[in-house]
Amino acid sequence: MAEPIGIVTAKDALFAAVQRLREAGIPSARLDAEVLLTHVLGTGREYLYAHPERCLDFDEYERYQAVLERRLTRLPVAYITGKKEFMSLDFTVDEHVLIPRPETEVLVEEVIFRVGSRIGISSPEDRPTIIADIGTGSGAIAVSIAWFLKTAEIIATDISADALIMARKNSKKHQVDNRIKFLQGDLLSPLSREGLERQLTAIVSNPPYLSRRAMAAVSPEVALEPKSALLGGEEGLDFSFAILEQSGPYLAPGGFVALEVGHDQAEIIADFAKKDLGYGKVEVIRDLAGIQRVVIAGQ
Repeated sequence: MAEPIGIVTAKDALFAAVQRLREAGIPSARLDAEVLLTHVLGTGREYLYAHPERCLDFDEYERYQAVLERRLTRLPVAYITGKKEFMSLDFTVDEHVLIPRPETEVLVEEVIFRVGSRIGISSPEDRPTIIADIGTGSGAIAVSIAWFLKTAEIIATDISADALIMARKNSKKHQVDNRIKFLQGDLLSPLSREGLERQLTAIVSNPPYLSRRAMAAVSPEVALEPKSALLGGEEGLDFSFAILEQSGPYLAPGGFVALEVGHDQAEIIADFAKKDLGYGKVEVIRDLAGIQRVVIAGQ
């Protein structure tokens, strides 16, 4: 690792970092260099813009070079910093969980809107509002729903014990752990022990939905995320189909299933829900890029 010569400003350190990242073929070089420097300095990006001549001491410079080395291995920035923003909340993440994506916010917003319009954001009703998050991972979906729907009770399942540890950590971080119950098991199987038949207002999931072909073509960064949270079988449909098949007995009257899906899967999954499983109301929701991102299947 090269030693700093004299005093290095934030501006100079950033310039050199951007060059290194670009030479390594990292498309988000500028953003990554800024985020990693703010991580080292404990500041926001706006601080860098306002104080480009701020000097890095030797320790700061060395730590910046160390995190850059990790990024050059194509390790995602979120795994290096240990955090990712989602729904304007800060989530702790590590290599055991999928990094929350902005497009998943469409899924969460749909659930919050649909459930919230029924109960009022902070008004209780006679029947408890219970929402299940299947394959919770970092807990981003479960915690966000609990945060915005103050009276909802959440059941969060995951097959990974390591993921559930992270999800619990995030629920405590945002002080919603008293309204989220975490259960380990495959998909909806943990619900069978909880007496939840006909009790759930909504079942929500961002299941693994990459096909085997798509999985083979992901970026080096995505390839370092948990494969079990990405690969959805040969065509990427296995988990979406299974969740729809298993959800019926648990839905309360008027309840619904909300799934994030791959860019070319929405119509297939919607048809399966309606024609094969008999869901009465099936909708497809597009994200801000116009991609069919969410399937809602109701009774």
